[in-house]
Parts: sequence; C-alpha cells; structure tokens
Amino acid sequence: MTNGIYTIAITATLALGAAPLAQAQDTIRLGTEGAYPPFNFINDAGEVDGFERELGDELCKRAELSCVWVTNDWDSIIPNLVSGNYDTIMAGMSITDERDAVIDFTQNYIPPVTSAYVATDPDLDLSGAVVTAQANTTESAYVAETDSTLIEYATPDEMLSALRSGEADAVFADKKYLEPIVEDSGGELVWIGEDVQLGRGIGIGIRESDPELLATFDSAIGEMKEDGSLNELLTKWFKGEADLY
Repeated sequence: MTNGIYTIAITATLALGAAPLAQAQDTIRLGTEGAYPPFNFINDAGEVDGFERELGDELCKRAELSCVWVTNDWDSIIPNLVSGNYDTIMAGMSITDERDAVIDFTQNYIPPVTSAYVATDPDLDLSGAVVTAQANTTESAYVAETDSTLIEYATPDEMLSALRSGEADAVFADKKYLEPIVEDSGGELVWIGEDVQLGRGIGIGIRESDPELLATFDSAIGEMKEDGSLNELLTKWFKGEADLY
C-alpha cells in the first residue's frame, strides 16, 4: 500500500474529470520510499524531496510527461510496481541480477555505489559482530554471506536506532547515505572495516511490460549525462563527494 501521493506539474495540471492515472497515458507515477536522505525524503511541507525528486522532475520535463510522486515502504516497493500501483521506482535502488530478473532498469543515474560499515566502537571486530542493514537491500544480502550476525530493519532510521541503543554493533549501508550522518554525529559514529562496492549502479526500475517508458527515461538520463546536468545534481546533493560521469 502507498502512504502518500504528491503531484508535480510538468506539462499541465490535471483537470477535473481527467482520466484516472492508470488510463492517462502521459501521467507517470514515480514510486519512492521517502525515507533515505539525500536520495529521497519527506520535507517539512510533507512533500517528496531530495536528489531523486529533483532528478525525476527534470526527467519528466525533458520527456514531456506529467508525473506524480507516490511513496511506498521499501520492503514491498517492487511488488507494488509489478502490480501496477505506480509506474517506476526511483528510490536509491541498486541494479542487481536478482532484481533485474523481476523488473527492468534504465541505465544507472548514480555510478556503482560504495557501501560501508559504521559503529560506535572504532576497535569493533566485525567477525561475529551483530550488523544491521535495511531489509531486502544489496547490503543485507552481502552481510548475510559474511560471518557477522545480520539483523534486518524495515527502515534506515530503525537500523540506526538499533546501533545507538546497543541492539546492534554496526550498520552496513550505502556510504553516501551514511556520510552526513557520521559527519553530524559529533564523533559518536565512526567508520570501520573496508568499504565494499555492490551492484551495477542505481537506476530507475520499470515493469518489463513497459519497454517504451523504459526507453523514454533511458534517453532522458543519457541526455543529462551528456550535457553535464546530472553531474551538477550529484554534486549538489552529495556535497561534492559523489562519483561523477
């Protein structure tokens, strides 16, 4: 189930009496989590915000599409795409073989991501440690194959709370997500272990039955790579530390 819909005017505002979203060919529903800053989050006005909000709006503008944003819990974000509750996923989702077997992906709009461990103890030995990661992510799958004990949580906030409360010894997550949290922790949180590169970058997830929509967004992403505007957004939202194209 979704927990909110936020409309953006791209080519035109939907008139009263317009066809339902599922029937309006040029109205695309962009699904996101809204809980993974700076990729996506809900701002003080109750609207979807962040890097992916700005990128998605620009892609829709270039493709001359009218788009709406839909939020959905991470653990059911792919099933709800497949079932037709929205048309795309823009939620910091890494492209992996497992996901690619269920849905299609555009070319990546963020290069292959680096994941990292954060703990409160700089001397923590990860061997046998309790490590938390968000459920159904590339990070949780990775930890499950190590000799650490994995605890999964539905949201990033929950996994960080588990670390701070002592329920977990470390967090393993996307380094771009963790960087501002570590920086703002006043030394409470520290990097440990080795960074790990996972997946094939982050792309837009689209149903396999929508090849034209896939081509449309893929083309728009390519344009933004070519003209440098995608690098500008990456630099803006990731404090100049993003991997660029």
